[in-house]
Order: sequence, then structure tokens, then C-alpha cells
Amino acid sequence: DQSTLLVASENGIGKRTSFGEYRAQTRGGKGIITMKVTGKTGQVVGAMAVEEDDELMLMTTGGQSIRIRCSEVRKTGRNAQGVKLVTLRGDEKLQDIAKVVAGEGDEEESEDSGEDAPPAVDQEE
Repeated sequence: DQSTLLVASENGIGKRTSFGEYRAQTRGGKGIITMKVTGKTGQVVGAMAVEEDDELMLMTTGGQSIRIRCSEVRKTGRNAQGVKLVTLRGDEKLQDIAKVVAGEGDEEESEDSGEDAPPAVDQEE
């Protein structure tokens, strides 16, 4: 799989763009715009390189955490605005994004591990 650049804004808008859409900068370069900051998008809160099979955790100022697959975020061009990653409540904002690291805490692995759950404790009243 090829890496893409995932960018997310505080109003829950995000997009994935192929690195091939960005030209190399030379000395004196002024940078390249990847997301236009508007009232609809809000400020950029995170940008990272992701693979198609990666998962992301989105965290909001209201304490909401949402886990999504990168494959659910459509690939767009550099000039595109993006798609809605999360529905925010009231004046809530997207605060941070992080890549989920596969490990022992994943639901899929714990179900397939074959380990028995600890025995239930009976409480008499």
C-alpha cells in the first residue's frame, strides 16, 4: 500500500491526499496549501502519513472518542475541501487525531486469543 497524507480540521472535516500531488520545494519555497482554512473547516488540528489499513482515533473537546478506518476517508485532490469525519455536538471541536497501534487491547485479537474470561463472583446480600 502507498502512504497518503491525512489532514483533519477542528470542525470534523478531513481528507486523504496522495503524496504525489505535492511538488518538491526548493530553497526560498513558500510552502504548499493542503487544506483551505475557512469558517466551514476551521483550523487544522492534525496531519499525518497513513496507510489504507490504518485506524485512527478522533478526540473532541467534549470528551467524545471515535475510532475510524483510514479506508473510510475518501482520497481527494489537494484542492478538495474534504469529507466529514465526525459529527460534533453544539460548540464541540475536534481536538486531536492519533493513529491506533495494533496491540493486545484490540477487540479482534482478544476474541480470537482463546483465553477464558475470569470466573464471575457471586455476591450474596
